[in-house]
Amino acid sequence: QVQVVESGGGLVQPGGSLRLSCAASGNNFRVYFMGWYRQAPGEERDLVATISNNGGTKYGDSVKDRFTISRDNGKNTIYLQMNSLKPEDTAIYYCHVRAGPSIYQLSDHWGQGTQVTVSS
Repeated sequence: QVQVVESGGGLVQPGGSLRLSCAASGNNFRVYFMGWYRQAPGEERDLVATISNNGGTKYGDSVKDRFTISRDNGKNTIYLQMNSLKPEDTAIYYCHVRAGPSIYQLSDHWGQGTQVTVSS
């Protein structure tokens, strides 16, 4: 069983910055992919950024050049540095972890979500 815990959300003014963290924990597992998705009210859950265990990254078009995802493999933790925040970035941000006992036994795990609100 893998537990996923996010932190770092909150209220910020437009143009401001926030840093989200996500830690995966449990027994007998290895993390392969971790990432962030977000869901605004009435919208589908969309990709924000993902990072593989070898450091490969992928970003959603709307956050490129503003957000940066990074990873501490030793701690099974990822971070999302969000700069130049806009009101349209307001959403619940969910951490996603793809992990398992081996690469042939992977499953998806989600955190409970953390609210990010960008407003003046």
